[in-house]
Amino acid sequence: MSQVPVVRFAPSPTGYLHIGGARTALFNYLFARHHGGKFLLRIEDTDRERSTPEAVAAILEGLQWLGIQWDGDIYFQTSVIARHREAAERLLAKGAAYRCFCTPDSKRNSSSPEKKSFIYDRTCLKLDPEESRRMAESGRQFALRFLIGAGTTQYDDLVHGIVKFENREIEDFVILRSDGSPTYQLAAVVDDIYMGITHIIRGDDHVSNTPKQIMLYRALGAGVPRFAHVPLILGPDKNRLSKRHGATSLTDYRALGFLSDALFNFLALLGWSPGDDREILSREELGRIFTLEGISKKNAVFDQAKLEWMNGRYISGMAPQEILKLVEDKFKAEKLLSQNAGTQETEYLLKVLDLVKERCRLTGDFLPRSRFFFPVELDYDPQAVEKCWKNETDKLMYALREELRRIDDWKAEPLEASLRTLAEKLHISAAKMIHPLRLALTGQSVSPGIFETMSLMGRDLTISRLDKALSLFSGK
Repeated sequence: MSQVPVVRFAPSPTGYLHIGGARTALFNYLFARHHGGKFLLRIEDTDRERSTPEAVAAILEGLQWLGIQWDGDIYFQTSVIARHREAAERLLAKGAAYRCFCTPDSKRNSSSPEKKSFIYDRTCLKLDPEESRRMAESGRQFALRFLIGAGTTQYDDLVHGIVKFENREIEDFVILRSDGSPTYQLAAVVDDIYMGITHIIRGDDHVSNTPKQIMLYRALGAGVPRFAHVPLILGPDKNRLSKRHGATSLTDYRALGFLSDALFNFLALLGWSPGDDREILSREELGRIFTLEGISKKNAVFDQAKLEWMNGRYISGMAPQEILKLVEDKFKAEKLLSQNAGTQETEYLLKVLDLVKERCRLTGDFLPRSRFFFPVELDYDPQAVEKCWKNETDKLMYALREELRRIDDWKAEPLEASLRTLAEKLHISAAKMIHPLRLALTGQSVSPGIFETMSLMGRDLTISRLDKALSLFSGK
């Protein structure tokens, strides 16, 4: 690429940063990093009624948590309203725009009863220029409309190829409202020109805006950026992703126990492919290999189960100390870790976290999957009891308890050897003791390796759990 790209993410601060917006930001960010360009952040806050400081803060927090860092200062549209107005006045002076004194309601109320899309009929374009000026000077309120020329407008989309629009199907759209505020179309183009934007990567829902903006760039004497429109994100029901599909904001996903590295990786693959079957890709690698050519023309489907699987892969690769930082407060709240835990207590929890991490897909899984390692009352899964504790189990568990009492080297390998030797003596499969033993120690039918679990729990807790199960389920 001969031109160093400059791209932007331009959210409107009227709500949280949702998954679609986060992916748009991510694609822009990766594109800029791949080509050594700039990724700028613009807050499109000209909607004074709906824009809030809280929404701005949520957007910034979401980007920072995801690990998307913008270059330079944040650009706020409301700080350059004068620049937008000046551009509108230039368009008026050169005949590319005209004053419109019509009220939207009067025009729409008199439009076709067939409920077709309303297109302004150019009533005010027919006004004599001098009459238009006198009406404005007399205090009549007016908006400025951009004058659409004849012919067609087309561009070469970097995702979809050639896209063509018939200009006759586009109305003379408002660029400056009667209160002097710029519309999205004008403000976006003026800011893109000022910021030196070379490429605009955004969702397919913006395709209809593109011909209007191309005309504005040209009317303002500026070069037209390259456009890349990314297919939408759909829910599993193939409808556009929304709140009904569950969490959609980045802060929701963080609260649910997802890691930013995993969500970064997942979003990058949502409508883009590296060209092979790789799915676990680091931030650095994604920055090296991301190209617009890898973006699919088809809508992407958000698969929550796949995201959880990917999150689990990232969790399994974490060091216990990293996991502890994420879950420490929860363990303290449940009094499984002291507020001022010493080295021995902390080291024990680190070993627990390391053992259970392979079975965790969310950071919130650690507490329930670790609880049985501590001297707490177990909740026994009724289905696990029914499945694992049979008529002959009492006799087997009594024999196993006596065998375990004799073991001196309380480590996984000797424990496993002892159980399997006992099974051979009793002429049964080891599984007939392992399954009820797991139930007795954990309350569940699944757990980390049972011998590693016993080793970590220690002799006293293991034997006491076995005794408790025998007292509860003997004679069942």
